[in-house]
Amino acid sequence: MSSLTRLTKAYKSAKEVPFDDSSKFILFSDCHRGDNSFADDFANNRNIYHHALKHYFVNDFQYCELGDGDELWENLSFEPIYRAHKNIYKLLKLYHEKGRLHMIYGNHDMVYRNQSYVKKHLSYYFDFKEEKEKDLLKDIVYNEAIILKHTQTNQEIFLTHGHQADFMNYHGWRFNRFLVRVLWKPLQVWGIADPTSPAKNHKELIKVERRVKKWILQNDNKITVIGHTHRPRFPEPGDIPFFNDGSCVHPRSITGIEIEEGKISLVKWQVATKDDGTLQIVRILLEGPENIKDYQFK
Repeated sequence: MSSLTRLTKAYKSAKEVPFDDSSKFILFSDCHRGDNSFADDFANNRNIYHHALKHYFVNDFQYCELGDGDELWENLSFEPIYRAHKNIYKLLKLYHEKGRLHMIYGNHDMVYRNQSYVKKHLSYYFDFKEEKEKDLLKDIVYNEAIILKHTQTNQEIFLTHGHQADFMNYHGWRFNRFLVRVLWKPLQVWGIADPTSPAKNHKELIKVERRVKKWILQNDNKITVIGHTHRPRFPEPGDIPFFNDGSCVHPRSITGIEIEEGKISLVKWQVATKDDGTLQIVRILLEGPENIKDYQFK
C-alpha cells in the first residue's frame, strides 16, 4: 500500500466535523506527553501548554489533537503519563464534557486505534483521596483523521497525523516502538537522537512532506494539516495548501494552528521576560491570519 493510498484511506474513513465562520479551533499535535522522567520531552513545556489550552477553553475554542499526544513508545501504559500530568488531562476532560475535544492518533499512540484499549485505559482514573474511580475521557473516540467541513461552502480541511506518508512509522510502528523503548530512550540522556523520528532525520522529513504534497495535488488541492515532522508549515494562498502545526516539544515553546472567523493562523506560545524580570507566557502570531476561502478548493 503506497503513501497516497494510505492517505486516501484515512480521508475516506475520517470523522466529519461541521464548522462555519463563527467556529473556533486550535490544532496541536506531537505533545509526546510522558512520565516526567528525563526522557519526557513534553515536561519542559507543560506549563506553557496548560496555559495555552486553558486560554482556548475559556474562549470557546474546540481542540483538535493531531496525533502523538501521548508518548506510548517510551512508556508501557497510560497510567504513569496520567499521574505525571493530571492537570492536563483534567483540562482535556472539560473539553470532552463540552463536546469540544477531537482526537487523532499518530504512530506514537497508535494503540488508540483500538477502541477497547481506549475504553479500558482512558475512561476512568482512580482518585486516591476519595478511593474510587471517576470519569476521565469516558466514551472518547480516537480517529485516524478528521475533516472539518464548512456548512455554507462545503470547503474541507483534512486533518491527520501524517505518518501515513512514512512507511516504517505506519506499518513498522511496532518495530520502531521496540527500538525506542529498549534502545533510544536510555540514550536520550546522552543527547543521542532517535533515528526513527522524521523530526530528527532531515532526509525523512523532506520525503514525508513531498508525499503529502503529492497527495494534495492529486486531490483537488485540498487543505491538509498534519503534524508528525514537528516542522511548522504555513503556505501562502495560491501555493499547495499544505499546513503543519509543528509540535509541543520545541525548545521552550509550542506551536499550533488556529482557525477563527473563517481565517487560519500559525501561532507560537512561549515564555517571555518582562522589563521587571518576571516571566510570563505569551502568544506570538507567526503566520496569517489568512482567509480559508482564499485557498483553492474544488
